[in-house]
Amino acid sequence: MQTFWNKLKLTWTDPGLRRRILFVLGALVIFRLLASIPIPGIDALQLNRFLSNNQFFGILNIFSGGGLSNLSILMLGVGPYITASIIMQLLTIMVPALKRMYHEEGEAGRKKFTQYSRILTVPLAAIQGFSLLAILESQNILLDVALFDQITNIVVVVAGAMLLMWIGELITEFGIGNGVSLLIFAGIVAQLPTEVGQLIFSFDTSQIPLYLLFVAVGALVIALVVFITEAERPIPVTYAKQVRGMKMYGGGSTYLPLRVNQAGVIPIIFALSILLFPQMIGTFLARFDGPIISKISNALVAFSQTSVLYAVLYFVLVFLFTYFYTAVTFDPESLSNNLQKNGAFIPGIRPGVSTAQYISKILTRITTLGAIFLGFVAVLPLIMRAATGITAIALGGTALLIVVSVVLDLIKKIDAQVSMREY
Repeated sequence: MQTFWNKLKLTWTDPGLRRRILFVLGALVIFRLLASIPIPGIDALQLNRFLSNNQFFGILNIFSGGGLSNLSILMLGVGPYITASIIMQLLTIMVPALKRMYHEEGEAGRKKFTQYSRILTVPLAAIQGFSLLAILESQNILLDVALFDQITNIVVVVAGAMLLMWIGELITEFGIGNGVSLLIFAGIVAQLPTEVGQLIFSFDTSQIPLYLLFVAVGALVIALVVFITEAERPIPVTYAKQVRGMKMYGGGSTYLPLRVNQAGVIPIIFALSILLFPQMIGTFLARFDGPIISKISNALVAFSQTSVLYAVLYFVLVFLFTYFYTAVTFDPESLSNNLQKNGAFIPGIRPGVSTAQYISKILTRITTLGAIFLGFVAVLPLIMRAATGITAIALGGTALLIVVSVVLDLIKKIDAQVSMREY
């Protein structure tokens, strides 16, 4: 405990760390102020009614950092940038030049790769902005606006998405932690008082056991998230001894830490973007007349979070995408080649192909556990809603996973900065 307070004191007394922390806090304040500026022509009462009855837009509101709840100029949040980053990383499988740029060209290649992601964010933000505004207009949330006003709204929300992306990158560069993750974290935390207040307002003494069950499951999920996020499988690595002149170098031992959850929350985001796409199309088609279009729209909207099929497909997609994304971001063959070039080997395993196969086998086993956990976290809000009737989005499994993961990452980076200054 004494060490904790000493590190906390050092964190605040060190000018560099204090400046970084204050920069993050200032950027988050600016983000929340911008998130409270709505686009013109909104029926606020209709918007609140629509969001309270729509799980789809509630989940989108998480990744917009809370900007969608009042249709602010930041209503798209960092969603387009995250989608662009995922697409670019998936393209590394199909485009060898992108794979070389990302994995082999070092810092310069990664900067160029990030620049391509930024460029791709613009058209994705325009498409997503147009779709969301069209859906909201069909629900009478946006008042009748002329064509020029519609174009203006699209330009404003695209500019808001790019501004938020820039703020996130500034936080990453001049603050502490990952800027995009901290923005999503701030949006989730900002919704907590509202959702807790709604639970208190609708409090019923006869449902106390359900509330206790909800609290117990939430505490269990937090503990599991911490355990799985921190869990890793160490692989021992030994460096061969080398003789240079009259001296002998090397010969040390270390280990490779393979994380159980290599993919983070990305598989959940990717699965959501696929499963929620039919509902978005159905809601969009509902604005048109015609018996055939109406049947198609009703069928697509019926495929919602209340169906068992949705929950099963959600779990399966998260499970599969965990394997897929881990395969994209982690290359056992490249790691094996790097070990061999540096004179390192895994005891009892031949260098080269055998090492790559050994690492791949271990990675497959631990990824299975991580994929099952992510699938459970993804469908947990659906299970809790069926069991308790509570639909608090910001208290769901995905939100808890993001919040706990961001807090753990932030603590690690602050601790690393403090340790570096102590030395």
